[in-house]
Amino acid sequence: MQEEKYDFDTLVERRNTNCLKYDFVLRRGRPKDVLPLWVADMDFKTSEKILNAIHKRTEHGIFGYTESSRSYFDAVASWMGRRHGWKIKEDWLVKTPGVVFALAMAVKAYTKEGDGVLIQQPVYYPFMEVIEDNGRKVVSSDLILEEDGKYHIDFEDFERKAAEETTTLFLLCSPHNPVGRVWTEKELLKMGEICLKYHVIVVSDEIHQDFVWGKRRHIVFANLRREFENISIICTSPAKTFNLAGLQVSNIFIPDKELRGQFKKQMAAAGYSQLNTIGLTACEAAYYYGDDWYGAMMEYVAGNIRYMKSYLEKELPQLIMIDPEGTYLVWVDFRGLGLSGLELEGIIVKKANLWLDSGTIFGKAGDGFERFNVACPRVVLKKALEQLKNAIRHETVDML
Repeated sequence: MQEEKYDFDTLVERRNTNCLKYDFVLRRGRPKDVLPLWVADMDFKTSEKILNAIHKRTEHGIFGYTESSRSYFDAVASWMGRRHGWKIKEDWLVKTPGVVFALAMAVKAYTKEGDGVLIQQPVYYPFMEVIEDNGRKVVSSDLILEEDGKYHIDFEDFERKAAEETTTLFLLCSPHNPVGRVWTEKELLKMGEICLKYHVIVVSDEIHQDFVWGKRRHIVFANLRREFENISIICTSPAKTFNLAGLQVSNIFIPDKELRGQFKKQMAAAGYSQLNTIGLTACEAAYYYGDDWYGAMMEYVAGNIRYMKSYLEKELPQLIMIDPEGTYLVWVDFRGLGLSGLELEGIIVKKANLWLDSGTIFGKAGDGFERFNVACPRVVLKKALEQLKNAIRHETVDML
């Protein structure tokens, strides 16, 4: 087999492909030529080995109802074992079209209307949506940004809220989106012990598990203690790792038989069964053959993160970048500009001509922050940062 070449610098035109990031800017109220660094997919072509597997499958020409075979599970199990040290069992696996869908199914399966669902804001905004849209109550134990430049858990507050009678479920984001924390073993153990104590089920969104920087490592929540297996729903997907979000395939692991049955019942009630044929094909190929592409992509994205940090320190010292321990999403503190939320959005959208994710959508704790997706060719990142610098400098001059 010919060795695959990796090129993450080349711009791939995504317009006119019904791309959410580029083709729906006007419908979403943004300027036509805005530069988008918001939604969390990558601007890189996936591995040729995955594309080859997809092409081979499409040549068959029939796309009927499809189930996964043993080779699919073996591919997923191999990835989880060699990358994350977790030995999974086949009967634990429940396949869903996405992690957010799985979060919604878990909320419906393990809570009733009016129950509290614990989260840690600022956090990925669909967490709040699947809670509130299902008639449950958001209970947030906000993360605290401390002087070391990292977000930390207020464990006293966390335990107090976990102990509330109506709190029956905890949605854990690990690694955390958007603040970029990779939780330590000590932190995970403490959260798990509190949840065990108060009979709180843990749904751990680990979709960013393959994006961990430096010497840190991702720890699967359920793999820490046997008791944690009995209260865990672990949500994973190749979507972020291999840029396959549009193929809608996620692998959810539920070791406890009773919890698994409750989850499957909600899926049946939603009318969902088999995943799409191409998603299954792509996932299996990714986990069998994607290691080399993944390694090269990680090196490139790590370079983008370093570039952005250096740029902000030199050119925009008013902004503080929270060093990501994980994910390809960079959380930046704009509060040093002294602007209101509306003023900040005005500068970013109207003057810098950028489309970012405003911190406000991640909860009150995100006010004054913005989230950048840096999984793009470096020339795109450079252009975005230049536009931001010019807009902020002009705004500063206007304010004098």
